[in-house]
Amino acid sequence: MRSVADQLAAVLAAAAPMPPLDVVLSDADGCIVARDVVAEADVPVVPMADRDGYAVLAADARGAGELPVVDDVPVTGSRLRHVPGTAVLVAAGAPLPVGADAVVPLEASDRGRAKVALRAAVAPGEGVRQAGQDARAGSTVLAAGTRVGPRHLALAAAVGRSRLWVRPTPRVVVVTIGDELVEAGRRLRDGTVHDADAHALVAAAREAGAAAVRVGPVPDDRAVLREVVADQLVRADLLVLVGGLSAGPWDTVGDVLAGLPDVRVDQVAMTPGGRMGFGVVPGAVLPVDDGAPGVIVAALPGHPVDALLTFEMFLRPALRAMAGQVTLYRPNVRAAVARAWASPAGLTQVVPATVVGSPGEGYTATPLEPGVESLAALARANALVVVPEDTTMVAAGDLVSCLVLEG
Repeated sequence: MRSVADQLAAVLAAAAPMPPLDVVLSDADGCIVARDVVAEADVPVVPMADRDGYAVLAADARGAGELPVVDDVPVTGSRLRHVPGTAVLVAAGAPLPVGADAVVPLEASDRGRAKVALRAAVAPGEGVRQAGQDARAGSTVLAAGTRVGPRHLALAAAVGRSRLWVRPTPRVVVVTIGDELVEAGRRLRDGTVHDADAHALVAAAREAGAAAVRVGPVPDDRAVLREVVADQLVRADLLVLVGGLSAGPWDTVGDVLAGLPDVRVDQVAMTPGGRMGFGVVPGAVLPVDDGAPGVIVAALPGHPVDALLTFEMFLRPALRAMAGQVTLYRPNVRAAVARAWASPAGLTQVVPATVVGSPGEGYTATPLEPGVESLAALARANALVVVPEDTTMVAAGDLVSCLVLEG
């Protein structure tokens, strides 16, 4: 039996970051920056009007009197030289005349075109976007490891980048296995259950930062499963097989995995969960010379609670590592438990719980049906209590480690 720590170490050792790609901006959304992005010039290059109004010397506007309007500058206009004691009508985004140091907004004037009556004083710098305000030449505007979102795309475009080097989003294929599985919404026959794993694990993979699709349900037929695995290996960076993992004669996954190099099935010292297949199919699927480490293959137990918790403990950190994420694990808080429960000896126990509190006041964790594989309890939880394998009793008031699932 492998410890949780050993199994996690083995999974993370195989989860090398995806080789970087040079992609257009639209394809970088959600990816991790692989190379620092450095501004080649100041943005903006020169001071600019931050609003429609009148460019002035702030000292000339203090008296809130009239000034002659000597010119007007649209957004695409040339940069003028300012004459003290005058005003220049400027559009928001227009270059500020050299020597002017403020912009009086239109609404604080009579909007004159030959001369303007100013109704408010301004301070130096007011109404002005200074040169380099968004980015300084030579500065790193997006550091490697940044997850690209809308604001990062805006900054990259502002500094003139049309492409970014990023870690591509890992591709995940989830294959559910079992003659008993029926799509949700379809009528159940005797001995069948709805497939509760497929949608859940695809969503879990996407939440971890991957692009995921589902295949199946696939019947308990070794030949069919071998064909499905061979087909999906060419479109996945992580192939997840769910179900069919027990040691009985009806379970097919162990036999199919035995035909793949470096893939093994282990009993993991964790509950719920416990049984997991894991390994890497190298080179033959993704050529070694392109830097790809191969396809990771993972097999999870079929019970939805077992599958989701095994994914959470091992595959979620692996996917984040593959994507190039800096933070692999969920936030962890220490919480005092509201009531006692027994934990099995020699096993790391993962217990759904609700955690309430604050950093200042401390946190309280209420376990939800510990020792019972309840999908309803897992759905109600906002955290997971992780009980070490050498703990057999959790007493009320004990401080426990909690992985925070949601705020």
